[in-house]
Amino acid sequence: MPEPDLYLLGRSTAEETRLQRQIADLAPASDAQFDRIGIKPGERIVDIGCGPGGALHLLGKRVGPSGSVLGIERSPHFVELARTFVASHALNQVEVREGDAYSTGLPRASFDGAHMRLVLVNVPSPDRIMHEMVSLVRPGGWIACFEADYVAHLCDPPIAAWSRLLDAYTTYSAARGVDLFIGRRLHRLLRTAGVEDIRTDAVIHVYPPGHDRRPILYDFISNVADQLIDGEYIERTVLENDMSELAIHLANPGVLVTSHVYYRAIGRVPH
Repeated sequence: MPEPDLYLLGRSTAEETRLQRQIADLAPASDAQFDRIGIKPGERIVDIGCGPGGALHLLGKRVGPSGSVLGIERSPHFVELARTFVASHALNQVEVREGDAYSTGLPRASFDGAHMRLVLVNVPSPDRIMHEMVSLVRPGGWIACFEADYVAHLCDPPIAAWSRLLDAYTTYSAARGVDLFIGRRLHRLLRTAGVEDIRTDAVIHVYPPGHDRRPILYDFISNVADQLIDGEYIERTVLENDMSELAIHLANPGVLVTSHVYYRAIGRVPH
């Protein structure tokens, strides 16, 4: 039986739009990671949790028409969006299927490589997904993961509204079994799953006024506002006031906003 949809941020139209913007926002960082792997034309790749597009186009271009990329996505609606996205890039070598990251049902050791981006930071039991992904790759094949860690997500000058909202979101996430600081543990999850030759680096960005990702905390809180209030992680009036203050603060060009730390790890499945 497939797992229920455990995605932390929900499937709202606003979240759908954010994920579609994220495709372009994170493409340079993902492309740099793929450069380090040395993906070859003709390879067969699985992309776990591809969302409405993710990095499917980047992977598809690298394997070329002689290769294949299979995107696995839990949400039927996101599967349709991803298929439309792939078709818009005329990548016949890319397929998208509805599937469960915890138990894909795909043949073991049947891919040359596997990729996953910003999946584990949004779901519980990340170790189970990691083991499933690694099991799909042939001996000697590669694994690539890209995960967030909230340690550096801040604004300066700081305001109490940011801290209260982030604290409420962190507590809510932990109660659902989700670790917002999982990026730093990525190397350990890979090692425990049997991956070797692990290499890790990290990326952090500064989001200037007008950048799509500058209001990402505001966007996340908006996605789960009802759950935060219903679960008594924060009072409604406090949340509403803090969101108003945060919007004003983020609109100030004198305010600096830094991203999460994005940890990128690659490794090999042992022979």
